[in-house]
Amino acid sequence: MRTTTRLGTAALAAATLLLITAGCASGSGASGGSLATAQISPPHGDVVGTGTVVDVAGDVTLCLGPIAESYPPQCDGLPLEGWSWDGVDGFEESGGTRWGTYAVFGTFDGDVFTATQPPIMLALYDPIRPVDPTGGVSGETPAAELDEIASELPTALGDLLLATWTQDGYVWAQVIWDDGTLQDAADAQYGDDVVIIQSALRSLG
Repeated sequence: MRTTTRLGTAALAAATLLLITAGCASGSGASGGSLATAQISPPHGDVVGTGTVVDVAGDVTLCLGPIAESYPPQCDGLPLEGWSWDGVDGFEESGGTRWGTYAVFGTFDGDVFTATQPPIMLALYDPIRPVDPTGGVSGETPAAELDEIASELPTALGDLLLATWTQDGYVWAQVIWDDGTLQDAADAQYGDDVVIIQSALRSLG
């Protein structure tokens, strides 16, 4: 049974990072826990993800992160099952590829996203605006330290990581899914108000 393939890969990558950085982790909360030992479980119930659905001759992918600047578009996204174009508008086609941007509703088992409800075109989707985790207050971590942390996160988070950047005194990391476990782990490793974890998939529960 395939359950936490991507999540498990990230945990193994993080364990490797721990061997390299255990002696030099910054932040008052750094310890033997942190991202290296975070155990991430798939979400319970339905979630929503916004991005580009790419269908290449029936092989359908949900692209939550960056998309290659090509025509047709390409990405390393989540396998998408249960998808149907019946009654769906807003797509383009080229050759054997069909794609469009949507809010997609369904379940995620840690590897595969399964659509369970009709999608909504992103142009028509009006989600609840998420709360700003910084409260509009800039971070106080030095830029050089933020850059070092940002360079560690791709190894620590592995396949879970979609994008990372520094802004307003924080390192921001967008991941496929987090229920708060990764944020807690990042706080433990680097200290509070240093790394902001954003989950691309959001629970509907």
